Amino acid sequence: MRNEVVVAAAVTTAAAVVGVALLLTHWKQRSERRLRHAQRILRNFARRCATPAAKLWHVADELAAEMEAGLSSGERGGNLRMFVSYAAPLPTGEERGTYYGINLRATNFVIVRATLDGKNEPLNQLLKQEVPIPPSLMADAESSKELCDLIAFELAKFISVHSEITDNNKGETVKRSKLGFTVSSFPIDHRAPPSAAIATKWTTLPFNDAAQKELATEVNQSLEKHGLDYLHVSEVVNDTIGDLAGGRYYSKESVAAVTLGIGGTDIAYIESPQQISSPIKDSSKSDETVINMQWGNFSSSHLPLTEYDTSLDAESIDPGTRIFEKLISGMYLGEIVRRVLLKMAHEAALFGDSVPPKLTIPYLLRSPDMAAMHQDTSEDYEVVQEKLNEIFDINNSTPTVREVVTEICDVVAERGARLVGAGIVGSVKKMGRIENRKSVIIVEGGMYERYRIYRNYVQSSVWEMVGSEFSDNVMIHHCHGGSGAGSVFLAASQTAHS
Repeated sequence: MRNEVVVAAAVTTAAAVVGVALLLTHWKQRSERRLRHAQRILRNFARRCATPAAKLWHVADELAAEMEAGLSSGERGGNLRMFVSYAAPLPTGEERGTYYGINLRATNFVIVRATLDGKNEPLNQLLKQEVPIPPSLMADAESSKELCDLIAFELAKFISVHSEITDNNKGETVKRSKLGFTVSSFPIDHRAPPSAAIATKWTTLPFNDAAQKELATEVNQSLEKHGLDYLHVSEVVNDTIGDLAGGRYYSKESVAAVTLGIGGTDIAYIESPQQISSPIKDSSKSDETVINMQWGNFSSSHLPLTEYDTSLDAESIDPGTRIFEKLISGMYLGEIVRRVLLKMAHEAALFGDSVPPKLTIPYLLRSPDMAAMHQDTSEDYEVVQEKLNEIFDINNSTPTVREVVTEICDVVAERGARLVGAGIVGSVKKMGRIENRKSVIIVEGGMYERYRIYRNYVQSSVWEMVGSEFSDNVMIHHCHGGSGAGSVFLAASQTAHS
């Protein structure tokens, strides 16, 4: 009897072990099937996002052709809106002295101060102070005068605090000069509150002559009101033009500037007035004219669009427009990654049997977080695990799943950055400089500064397109002084030519 009990127990135990083993095998096989499905989705996505050099040249050629057409027709209704944005002389590198500038953004403004010691010396004593715009002003699109008063008040405090740092370090007071004034003009962030009415106003300000003049007048009135009558705003311009001015101060070969920010992208380049049609040319006051073409509006059949891009565009606040922007800009890259992850969660159960609720929320994944995951070098992708948990409440991911996440980030970043490279090459081609003249392209923005892999993809795509023979003719340099510093270079050139 005892032997029979022992045998029965052994059989039961063996059966249990076999059952557990079968369950584990089934679970492992199901997990492997799900992973293979997710990888198929990834491979298909990567294939549709591919940007071989031939495709990039198609994009570059079409961009150059649209630039030419926009200038020759004088029309502003096409994909590329070729705005004459600055016709005053740019810096020469001979300007010296201490200058102040303002960089107005959607939700804040930055006060900038720097000393220029000539084109062979770096910016000296660069100081910046970021000031938030109060919600009460943000909610009122007509509150420009109050905002200008705030800017003048904060600038007066800033100058007072730093009064021990005087012009040229010679104990002089701040001399009469221009105040550089730049405005960031990007699409409104999808996460911005509906009350951010004044932010919407700033997005089009640099392309509205009447609004520019009105703002300049109101700022000058506020400067006088706050005892800063020795400073004067002569022109309000897009901050990408400020970056170009900074590049031009140090090199005559600086011919374009690109902004690759977390919130948007833009480009400005130098054009000969002879290339501009008569309806626009009337604005020109210099041998060189700066054109802002808002390349985010560019669209082409050669752009590698996927189902995720199509749905993102359809659900955006501006469907059918800014297609190029939605492929390259920091505002959208994280959202594309989220949409791919959501499909994998639905179809391949990438994160388990149920879809994480937060994964369904649009624009929850921001590009800085995408960059952090993409650049995770830890053995088990610990940063990816941390971000998935922090952003989407996903706490059950495996190292293999986290590797898939980084691969999605790589596909999205590579496509976006290489398209930027194509845009740069297309712009230089329009200027006729690829084969016979050196061109320096100034680049500014968080995507370029802090997203190392994205930056490397931009640079390598340009080199791949132009080849070793002409690689020295298209040089990409980071902007001098960082975000907002272009305003002081504009102040210097405007003061010198006033």
